[in-house]
Amino acid sequence: MPRPIQALIHTEALAHNLRRAREAAPDARVWAIVKANAYGHGIGNAYEGLRGADGFALLDLAEAEKVRSLGWRGPVLLLEGVFEPRDLELCSRLDLWHVVHCAEQIDWLAAHKTQKPHRVFLKMNSGMNRLGFRAGAFRSAWTRLNALPQVDEISLMTHFANADGPQGVAQQLAAFADATHDLDGERSVANSAAVLRFGSDPAVRADWVRPGLLAYGSSPDFPAHDIAHWGLKPAMTLRSRLIGVQQLAAGESVGYGSRFTATEPLRVGVVACGYADGYPRVCDTGTPVLVDGVRTRTLGRVSMDMLAVDLTPVPQAGPGTEVTLWGQAANGTVLAIDEVAQAAGTLGYELMCALAPRVPLDVAA
Repeated sequence: MPRPIQALIHTEALAHNLRRAREAAPDARVWAIVKANAYGHGIGNAYEGLRGADGFALLDLAEAEKVRSLGWRGPVLLLEGVFEPRDLELCSRLDLWHVVHCAEQIDWLAAHKTQKPHRVFLKMNSGMNRLGFRAGAFRSAWTRLNALPQVDEISLMTHFANADGPQGVAQQLAAFADATHDLDGERSVANSAAVLRFGSDPAVRADWVRPGLLAYGSSPDFPAHDIAHWGLKPAMTLRSRLIGVQQLAAGESVGYGSRFTATEPLRVGVVACGYADGYPRVCDTGTPVLVDGVRTRTLGRVSMDMLAVDLTPVPQAGPGTEVTLWGQAANGTVLAIDEVAQAAGTLGYELMCALAPRVPLDVAA
């Protein structure tokens, strides 16, 4: 039989989380963000759960081709725009909308020969300082685009840097509003944190919202709020099984470097999951895990293919017992990916995207 590790994708949870985005940002249209292969879930696996969105937003042309091949005929947006002039040919053929964030992309559009004008999203740098035109250059960029016969409708967008924290969105929102107040075009400004925290504000939800992380069942402002607070469901379950059990005596250790030493007799389970599967090596003793749906902890250092867990709360567990590394156990108990990420000193985003290719991805029945 194959090694017992598996990642399950819950399409019902994706659909539920998408509905939560609509509830949080009423009247706005919703992009389903499927960059990074749908945050590690697989675009093909996630599609059925996300097809209730108004459009799909992604990064590269291969992802756009995948969405079109699945049968999507609605809007598809390239979030970083095109990377070279010839990309515009595929945009024309696949009817892709694309972000414009620099002068070079406008130059490429001006030289592009197309029978059908393009829909573009002009991006403003309102304080994130990654992509986009600064306020002083934004209007001239809009004017250039508006004069091109290759361009149809121009939408306006920006990206918040601090929507998940105490600084919030007010400063960037004001800068965006000041620079765009008399320009025509639909607006899109809200990421996951802005949708959940500030989506009741019409200026924040605007015309389109871009809920990425929340759609996959991770809280954008954890640990201030968890997924239960926001009414989200995990879209990915990483599960495996116990493949062995050891009985430690007091004073005995487990794993490389003997990082954990038992202070009393202890049953230890060995799980078929390690850092080569994408489980963080830095998750030392105490990282939460579910064994047979019961919450317990990891012990010692994570190995390439295995990790150890404390079986004290689950004395009935033995080889073959289900282990949930994150997501939802068979008994319905949920271990949010955010908790595991916190133990690793990172975010749920990284764990989803870092799932190793050797882990089978399947859609839950």
